[in-house]
Amino acid sequence: MMELFGTDGIRGTINIYPMVPELCMEVGMALCFILKERLPHKPKVLIGKDTRISGYVIESALTAGITSMGGDVYLAGPIPTPAIAFLVKSMRQDAGVVISASHNPFYDNGIKIFSHDGFKFSEELENNIERLLQDSEFPMNRPLAQDLGKAFRVDDAVGRYIEFVKSTLPKNFSFEGLKVVIDPANGAAYKITPILFRELGAQVITINDKPDGLNINKGCGALYPEGLIKKVRETGSQLGIAHDGDADRTILVDEKGSLVDGDLILTVWADELKKEEKLKKNTVVGTVMTNLGIENYLKEKGIKMIRTNIGDKYVVDEMLKCGYNLGGEQSGHIICLDYSCTGDGAITSVHMAYIMMKNNKALSELIQDIHRYPQALKNIKIPETFSKYEVLKRLEALSSEIGKLQKQIKGRILIRPSGTEPKIRIMVEDEDNEKVQNLINKIEELIKQKLKS
Repeated sequence: MMELFGTDGIRGTINIYPMVPELCMEVGMALCFILKERLPHKPKVLIGKDTRISGYVIESALTAGITSMGGDVYLAGPIPTPAIAFLVKSMRQDAGVVISASHNPFYDNGIKIFSHDGFKFSEELENNIERLLQDSEFPMNRPLAQDLGKAFRVDDAVGRYIEFVKSTLPKNFSFEGLKVVIDPANGAAYKITPILFRELGAQVITINDKPDGLNINKGCGALYPEGLIKKVRETGSQLGIAHDGDADRTILVDEKGSLVDGDLILTVWADELKKEEKLKKNTVVGTVMTNLGIENYLKEKGIKMIRTNIGDKYVVDEMLKCGYNLGGEQSGHIICLDYSCTGDGAITSVHMAYIMMKNNKALSELIQDIHRYPQALKNIKIPETFSKYEVLKRLEALSSEIGKLQKQIKGRILIRPSGTEPKIRIMVEDEDNEKVQNLINKIEELIKQKLKS
């Protein structure tokens, strides 16, 4: 059996292993079995999903697995990942499951598991699930009929989450006078973020808010912001907001139509929290992808930046370990532990709007002094026949040549296998944009040749 859990749960193409209903049912069984060993009562598991057509298949399979093993299931329906992280705590659930492949196309899907405290399942517990799935005798542990679980619908999940997000702002603060365009990527937040901003008083224009099960992330949302940029300019809006499919990330567009990514959002929010004396230890947590210019800017402001591996779970782990309250990724996963245990697109959006209105500044003004190094990114598809070990082995064989290229620049070169897709990701960063482009093309060619040999 292949390793199931990546950097963000289990993920793959629907009806191709591991995203087949049989395995999803077994994951539900294993999750419930682990919970039963730790709990004095019948396990309660909250399940939410994004808008992919395959969500019905996986939701049914997980429900069958959990209830067959004696646990109760609470179905929240289409709802953002961070909403499950919140609701699992507020509803006193023993675990939460999100059915989503985040920014991936509609034909992919995935399973993310949260503990009772709203944080993602630990690697130890994920490993325990994998061990059970490899045990041929495990399915024999099913309870008798009188001990089976039940499934319930949670009708007010969306409303609960909207009220929670509003509660993170000062009481009675209004967005009146703010004109905003929202692109929820035909995903889980297609109702939530527009309702949220309207209830806070903003004038809201929405695009890509009619999911049909197949159009999630399709040429829209955080990965494809071109439509949002165009709409902001056309309508003279002060702010554009784009989520990915499960709305745990946010990318913004300022009133001029310029893109504001996670690096810039993290910097603006950190700056504001420091002014309010709310930034714990005057430190933020970024990743190895965070632009070097961001680190330099924060240093000038008296803010230290710590880097982790790619993946918001690594960011959160560092924050918890060292007592920091703000961290995030360039991709738009921003975590403020004062409010949420995971990246939260809705909370990020309302707090950036709050910072704009509180300071009476346009978003372009808030970012105008932040100067970043030119940074180029490329993805190389990994051949299906290659194992994870084989990919790492071939990249290791290039280390000497990559080291020589690194000496040609003052910035950084980063090469890594994706934790969520069968791709190798390349990043090159330097003060000289021409060098950046030349180097990334050279590295791309080196890797492609090495994958052929």
